[in-house]
Amino acid sequence: MPLLRRTLAAAVSVALVATTQVTLAVDAAAEPRSGCSTSGPTLRYVVLFDAGTAAEDAKLDTTVACGSLTGYYAQIAVGIAVSADPAFADRMGRDRAFSARSVTAGERGNPPLSSGGPVAPADRTGEQWNMTMIGADRERAVSADVLVGVLDSGIDATHPDLVAAVDPTVSAGCLTGVADPRPAAWAPTTSPHGTHVAGLIAAADDGRGITGVAPGVRLASVKVVDDAGYVYPEAVICGLMWAAAKRMTVTNNSYFVDPWLLTCDREAEHVVFEAVRRAVDYASIRGVLTVAAASNENTDLAAPSGETADSRGRRTLDGSCKLLPGGLRGVVAVSAVGPDQVKSGYSAYGLGVVDVTAPGGEEGDCVLSTVPGGYGTACGTSMAAPHVTGVAALLAGQQPYATPQRLARALTGQARSLPCPADYDLDGVAGQDAYCTGYARYNSFYGHGLVRVP
Repeated sequence: MPLLRRTLAAAVSVALVATTQVTLAVDAAAEPRSGCSTSGPTLRYVVLFDAGTAAEDAKLDTTVACGSLTGYYAQIAVGIAVSADPAFADRMGRDRAFSARSVTAGERGNPPLSSGGPVAPADRTGEQWNMTMIGADRERAVSADVLVGVLDSGIDATHPDLVAAVDPTVSAGCLTGVADPRPAAWAPTTSPHGTHVAGLIAAADDGRGITGVAPGVRLASVKVVDDAGYVYPEAVICGLMWAAAKRMTVTNNSYFVDPWLLTCDREAEHVVFEAVRRAVDYASIRGVLTVAAASNENTDLAAPSGETADSRGRRTLDGSCKLLPGGLRGVVAVSAVGPDQVKSGYSAYGLGVVDVTAPGGEEGDCVLSTVPGGYGTACGTSMAAPHVTGVAALLAGQQPYATPQRLARALTGQARSLPCPADYDLDGVAGQDAYCTGYARYNSFYGHGLVRVP
């Protein structure tokens, strides 16, 4: 399974609240400018404001530009707005407002996981080669004080392996860019992806089904993936800010931010890049470690170049283009290996980008975990990342006052070094399928090495 990807119009006033966003109420004081149009589709925008901008000022600015501010994160000066006026982004400034939905075209849908059978009392831990690889098949102490956010497509909180782990009081849906704590907003609908990720982190060690890396930690289901498989920037910003507000210890991010695999810090793309960067940095300041998948395109993330195409035309990649959030500073980026401990053919890589590696599987040897109604197998860096998140949760239980930076150093410091493979000809046609650079203790395929349970 590939990395999950391809995953209101009234004048309002906003009152700042003490958590992460603003609440909205009708206010006739700010009127839209004359000549506003409703001829276009109603789109949601991420809007950048100057640091220190008050909520009332952000609301007024948005309203005058023929939009409505539906949420505002004053801590990072990022707003979420909607507008049906095709000129809204021009009025706000193309360097300030951007709608990812204006770029994406067509319904991706969520690819199914391979069925692994229904929920049953049988112990299936013998099938978890991935846990044996990282030393997670032995008894370990886990602290329930550790809260892990799963920013994904929602977690099935009724699954027997997860029912004791999911905490509904800290879960929320973020698809609108504003956190919605109602259970219907954070439960899975079309995709089993989030439930699969959650099981790898925290499935119960009860002699039935599977066991996660860190059984006993609490999970927050934070829904950022919509029913078509898109992961829009407003949802990610909301998810990271929610994690910060709820003082989560670590978040798992098995996705990249749409609408591009690599987002460039230039022109209109700067809006997405800067807004997500601000959210990641704020979460880190608030004590949240961000763990992210490296993506599945067998791409060298450290050297983006060439041209790529999207619905708006061709884009030229350069050194400013990064995977979000995996390529940002302070984020632990995870590549994937198969049962042979060699980089999976699909896994992205990059010297200075990938921090550690973990089991993600290869075709025919994918990773077993929970899905709604049972169990399923999947391959991808989406599966590798939660192994690292689980180890981070274990480390946090042992070091309850550790900063995100200290947890990241602990993860990389105890990883087992994996040298570059002497030959990376996976298809046997006398050519290298990717080029590993670096040395045994730190290289582009595996970063600091294979993550290990402490």
